Amino acid sequence: MKNLSAFLLTIILLSPLSFAQSDIEGSKDHPLITRYPGSHILYYDEQDYSTYSIATGPVTGYKMISEWLDVEGKFTRIYYELEDNTTITQIYANYQKAMEKAGFQILAKGLFKDRNVGKEVGGGSWLGTFYDKNAFPTNSNILMHAGSATSGGTCFIAGKVVKGGGTAYVVVAGKEYSDKKKIYMIDIIEETKMEDDLIKINADEMLKGIKAEGKITLYGIFFDFDKADVKPESEPTLKEIANLLKKDTKLNLYVVGHTDNKGKFEYNIDLSKRRAQAIVKELTTKYGISSNRLTPDGVGPLASVSTNETEDGRKLNRRVELVAK
Repeated sequence: MKNLSAFLLTIILLSPLSFAQSDIEGSKDHPLITRYPGSHILYYDEQDYSTYSIATGPVTGYKMISEWLDVEGKFTRIYYELEDNTTITQIYANYQKAMEKAGFQILAKGLFKDRNVGKEVGGGSWLGTFYDKNAFPTNSNILMHAGSATSGGTCFIAGKVVKGGGTAYVVVAGKEYSDKKKIYMIDIIEETKMEDDLIKINADEMLKGIKAEGKITLYGIFFDFDKADVKPESEPTLKEIANLLKKDTKLNLYVVGHTDNKGKFEYNIDLSKRRAQAIVKELTTKYGISSNRLTPDGVGPLASVSTNETEDGRKLNRRVELVAK
C-alpha cells in the first residue's frame, strides 16, 4: 500500500503501554485505523492476500444478502473487547466521524441502539449473515455470533479510501455483548491483485514429480478462510489432476490437506481433512474419476515445509499434496 499509513484515522492518541499488556501476543493496531480508547485485542490475523465481500444492502431472504462488493488484497482482521460503560453508539459515532474526516467514501452503515434481530445493515441478523460469508475460526474466541442475557445494540460501518496511490477498505462491526462488555471487529483490505500464472502445472509435470518423489505439492486449489468449499478458481488445477489420472489409469492417490499452525490443533486437523474430502468430491462428481482411486486425509500443521512465524511461510504450509499409493 502506498502511503496510506500517513492517513491514520486517529480517534485519540494513546501510549502503547496503556493497552499493550492486555493484547494477545503478536497483535497490533493497523497503521490506518486505531482502537477505541481502553480496548484490548483478543484476536489478530494478517494475510498477504485474501478475497473479501462487503455487504451493502439488507437481508433479503434466509441467511441471504443480495448486495455485495467483492474486493481483494492484503487482509488484516483485529477483534477488540472493551469492558466499561462505553455504549455501542459511542463506538459507532467515533469510527464514523474518523472515517469521514479522513476522506472515506461510506459504502454502508447502520446503528441499532438496542438489542435486535434487525435485517437492515448493522442489525443483529444482518451481522450473522455477513460473518457467515466473511467467516472467522470457530475456536477464535470472537463473540460476534454470541450474546448474553444483557446483550444490547449492534452497528456496522464500511468505507473506502483512495489516497497516496492506493485503495483500502475498512469495515467496523460492533455489538454490546453485555451491559459491561462491548465488542467490535475491524477488517482492513488493502487492494492488490493476486499474482497468478507464475507457475504452470500440467498433468505431465505432475506425473514426473510423482514418479521422482512419490508425491507432488499443489498450491492451486483455493478455499475461503476457515471453509472447506473448493473455490471456482481451482478449476485449472483440478482439471490437470483429472488429466493425470486419465493418463495413468493405474495411478491411485492419497489427497492430503495441510494447514498452517494458526488456531487449535484439533480444528486444523479437521479442516485439512474436510478440504481433502471436498477435493475428492470435485474430482469424482465433476471430472468422472472413480472414488476408489482417491483417498482423502488431512494432517493439519504436522508436516510444515516452512516457518509459521511469517505470512510467507504460512502460505507455503497451506497446501495440498498428492501422494502415490
